[in-house]
Amino acid sequence: MPTSSAADLVRAHLRGSAGVMRRTAESAAEDLGRAAVLVAESLRSGGKLLLCGNGGSAAECQHLAAEFVNLLDKRHDRPGLAAIALTADGAVLSATANDRGYVEVFARQVEALGRPGDVLLALSTSGTSANVVRALTAARAGGLRTVLFTGSGAGEANGQADVCVQVPSADTQQIQEAHLALGHALVGIVERELFP
Repeated sequence: MPTSSAADLVRAHLRGSAGVMRRTAESAAEDLGRAAVLVAESLRSGGKLLLCGNGGSAAECQHLAAEFVNLLDKRHDRPGLAAIALTADGAVLSATANDRGYVEVFARQVEALGRPGDVLLALSTSGTSANVVRALTAARAGGLRTVLFTGSGAGEANGQADVCVQVPSADTQQIQEAHLALGHALVGIVERELFP
C-alpha cells in the first residue's frame, strides 16, 4: 500500500496534468485543427508525414507514426497512412551523428526522404532543440509544410513552423503528456477527414 505522501504526489501530478490539459484544450484547439488540415491534404495527395523529436518526444514520434500507419481505433478500420518517425533508425541516427554531428540527424533524413507537399511534425518541449530547428529549416527549404508541437517557451523552432501548437506549460512532463493527447486528436481528425 502506498504511503500517504506517495498518494499525495500522485494526486498532485494528475491534478497538475489535468489543469494543463484543460488550458491546452482552450488554447491549442484551433492550431491543432490547422495542423490536421495540412496533414490530411498531404496524405490525400500521396504525401507523407515525417516526425522528429528528442528523448520522450522521440518515443512519442514513434507512437504517433504507428497510429497513422496502423490505426488509432480498432472500431474504425481504414487503410494505412504514410508516416515515418525519423527517430527510429539507429544506424541512420548514429552514422549521421558520427559523420555530421547530432544537430544534423533529422535534417539529413528530411533531405533524403522529404518531398514537396510532405509534412514534418516536430516535437520540442522547449522549442530550442538545435536538431529540431535544423530539421524544420531543411523541411521548409525542401518544400515541406511544417508543424511544431511545443511548450509555452518562445524557442527558435516556433518561428520555423507553418503551424505551432503550444501547450501552455513549461513543465516538460506535462507538455509531453499533452503532446500525446494532441497527437491522438490529430490522428483522429485526419482519419475522419480522409475516411468519413
